[in-house]
Amino acid sequence: MDLKEIQNLIKFVSNSGVAEVKLETGDIKITIRTTLEGNSPDITYVQQAPMQQAIAAPVAAIPAATPAATPAAVADDNAKYVTIKSPMIGTFYRKPSPDKPVFVEVGNTISKGDVLCVVEAMKLFNEIEAEITGKIVKILVDDMSPVEFDQPLFLVDPS
Repeated sequence: MDLKEIQNLIKFVSNSGVAEVKLETGDIKITIRTTLEGNSPDITYVQQAPMQQAIAAPVAAIPAATPAATPAAVADDNAKYVTIKSPMIGTFYRKPSPDKPVFVEVGNTISKGDVLCVVEAMKLFNEIEAEITGKIVKILVDDMSPVEFDQPLFLVDPS
């Protein structure tokens, strides 16, 4: 799309009375928002996406929910556990290296200071240590998955 076509599109949208139009063609994404008289001026956003091929992510099967496991019941069950969260953005690893065993499994008893996993950020491997003593109830992230800051990694039963 060239500049002239974008200008014509803006004029058409503003004359049509539509509040918002989003258009995606190839590597260009355009959002045009208009307002009614007396409000703030028209806003136009034009964004060109980087030209790269999308990487197909594996699709995991979603297990069917049982009638007894409602979200409220699951939240109540998890309330008694302590959540260990990621202190940084990076890649989650359960092992110190590919040929070594995992740090912890579900059911393992951990002590304060035990290494639970590694989060790799900018080529630095940061060991994540337990802040409490307890038993690993659930591992919430798959090995070699990207994690966000403050994302839950483990559920620990402190009793």
